[in-house]
Amino acid sequence: MVSNSSVAVQRQSELERIVLSVLTGVPCVVLLSFNVIILFTLRSRQVFWETSRYVLLTNLLVADSLYLLVSQVLYIFANSRVFLSYPVCGTLILYAMLTESIFPLTLAEMSIERYVAVCFPLRHSSIVTMRSTAAAIALVWAFSFVNVLIRVVLMCQFPFEELDSLEMHRVCDTFVVLLTPVAAEYDRVYNIFVFSFSGLIIMFSFIAVVITARSASSDRNSARKAQSTLLLHMIQLVLGLSPRISLPVSVALFQVMSWINYVRLMNVTYVFLILLPRGLSPLIYGLRDQAIRPMLLSNLCCGLKLTAKTQLS
Repeated sequence: MVSNSSVAVQRQSELERIVLSVLTGVPCVVLLSFNVIILFTLRSRQVFWETSRYVLLTNLLVADSLYLLVSQVLYIFANSRVFLSYPVCGTLILYAMLTESIFPLTLAEMSIERYVAVCFPLRHSSIVTMRSTAAAIALVWAFSFVNVLIRVVLMCQFPFEELDSLEMHRVCDTFVVLLTPVAAEYDRVYNIFVFSFSGLIIMFSFIAVVITARSASSDRNSARKAQSTLLLHMIQLVLGLSPRISLPVSVALFQVMSWINYVRLMNVTYVFLILLPRGLSPLIYGLRDQAIRPMLLSNLCCGLKLTAKTQLS
C-alpha cells in the first residue's frame, strides 16, 4: 500500500513538472519569438540602425533574448532535477549575469537619450551620435564583462579541491557563484550600485523632462511621450530588481516550506519576476513606437497569411 502511494506521488510529481515546464516554456518561446520579429523589423530599414534610440533598443532586445534563453535552459535543468558540475553551472550562471547587467545600464542610456532629445532638441543630433551610442554600448558590455571576471576570481577562492567530486548535489542556481562570504558581499554591493545608479539616472531624466514640459517653448507632445517612456523604464527597472530583492525572502521560505510548495512558489516567481519583466521591452517599443508598430504588425500579419496559405494548400 505504501509502495503504491509513493509511486502515485512520484507520477504526480513527474506530471506536475511536465505541466510546469510547458506553462513556463510557452511564454518564454512567445517572448523570444516576438523579440526576434522586432529585431528583424529593426534590421529591415536603414533608418532604424542609423538612429541611436533604435540601436540602443536593439542592444536591449539582444541582451534580454540571451538572458531569457539561458534562464529557460537553467529552469529546464532545475525542473528536470539535472545536476550539473560546478564549472558548467558556474559558466551558465555567469553568462546569465553578464546579460542581466546589460538590462539596467541600457535602460539608463535610453533614458539619457530621451532626456537629451526633449531638453536639448537642437543639440540632440550633435550629442547623441552613432559614434557616442556605439561607445556607450561598448562601455556597458565592458563593465558587465569586468564584473563577470571579478566573480570568476572570487568563485575560484572556494576550495573545490577539497570536494570529493565537482558534480553538484543540488540544482544549478545563483548560489554557485556566492560560495564565499566575499563573493556574496560583492554580489550585494554590485547590485545595489548598478540598480541605484540606473535608477538615479532614470529619475533625473524623468524630473528634467517634466520640468521642460512645463515651459512654454517645449514640445508638449514629445515631452509627454518621453515622460511615459521614462516612467515605464522605472517600472522595468523595479521589476528587473525584484528577483534580487526576493532572494533573501526565498532563502527564508526555503527553511519553513515543504520542498514541493517551495518549488511551486519558485515557478510562479520565475514567470512573474524573470520572464514578464523582460517581456515589457518589446511591448513598450514594439507596440507604442509609431515608427516600428506598422512594420511590426505587417511582419506579424505576413507570417499569419503565410501560415494560412500553407494550411489551405
